[in-house]
Amino acid sequence: MIRSGLASRFILSPNVGPRRDDQRPDMVLLHYTGMDNAERACEWLCDPKSGVSCHYLIDERGAITQMVDEGMRAWHAGTSSWKGDEDINSCAVGIEIQNPGHTAGYPDFPRAQMMAVVALCREVVARHGIHGSRVLAHSDVAPLRKIDPGEKFDWALLHAQGIGHWVQPEPVTGGPFLQLGDTGKSVEALQDLFKKYGYSIEINGTYDALTQAIVGAFQRHFRPALVDGVADTSTVATLHRLLTA
Repeated sequence: MIRSGLASRFILSPNVGPRRDDQRPDMVLLHYTGMDNAERACEWLCDPKSGVSCHYLIDERGAITQMVDEGMRAWHAGTSSWKGDEDINSCAVGIEIQNPGHTAGYPDFPRAQMMAVVALCREVVARHGIHGSRVLAHSDVAPLRKIDPGEKFDWALLHAQGIGHWVQPEPVTGGPFLQLGDTGKSVEALQDLFKKYGYSIEINGTYDALTQAIVGAFQRHFRPALVDGVADTSTVATLHRLLTA
């Protein structure tokens, strides 16, 4: 079993299985718990009735609980996809970060908690040789279902510490935009860019609900100043910069 030296306790969840084809992890997937405290989240992640688990849980103080061996498949991603892979649980190390979420005030992530995320991600990324572009949000791989860890999560801090993929977002300045209901070659080109980056999107030339959700997920991760699902100049320019970074 891979036991992280950063974990202060080990509470193993029964909600595990083997990774498909004995895959080694090549992704880190970050979530928030959406629960009012870490102990309740831990209980839920260990309850066989819940059908969910994660490899690590980080509480508000930055204490880390390991719940699943990294060699095993935890159940945290749900229905999700990235670069055409629809079994994210088999390729990812799932990290749950205690935060009650958007429906319960969505407080800031405390500094101590963020630094624990940095330390744990650095360890996991180094252990498995995970590329920065494979350190992702739950919302990136399941944009129609999930919005966590959300726009308050400090992706720039992670990148400054050598973790993840990030560029300075282009300022929100207005200009041309695409939005729900638009159609045509410009929408096709936008969808193609998101597909190239990794988002699971059909290139159909229609700015549909999935396209809107993917734009919102992208903004939460890479352009958090304004999350509205509208592909404005700032959003598209930031996406272009990421594709060439």
